[in-house]
Amino acid sequence: MNKTVSIIITLTLVIGISIVFLGDSKSSNNAGTDGSVQNVEIKDGVQYITINAKGGYSPKVSTAKADIPTKLIIKTDGTYDCSASLVIRSVDFQKILAQTGEEVIDLGTPKAGQPLRGICGMGMYNFSINFN
Repeated sequence: MNKTVSIIITLTLVIGISIVFLGDSKSSNNAGTDGSVQNVEIKDGVQYITINAKGGYSPKVSTAKADIPTKLIIKTDGTYDCSASLVIRSVDFQKILAQTGEEVIDLGTPKAGQPLRGICGMGMYNFSINFN
């Protein structure tokens, strides 16, 4: 009986861990061929890029236009993990984000070929934005 209980507990743990790691791999209808998601919108001559922060950053890779005024919007919704501690070295941004809300970061006018990289305070989660 003891061996059976041990096997059941092991299987339960394996299934639970699989759900945690594989359950977050959501497919998107607007994903590009390189795996990037188009989460970029241009309004009134300003480009807005939206990144969600909760259990990491989504999408991990974005593609945006270069040489246009750009603002990055980081959205949180009950974010209690380290993705709320955001660091973007290239624009000298470092802040602990509100648990729920939006943070708008002015990126100026990014140049082509100079990707922007964001990372959590612990170095576990990251995202990048490629400018073309």
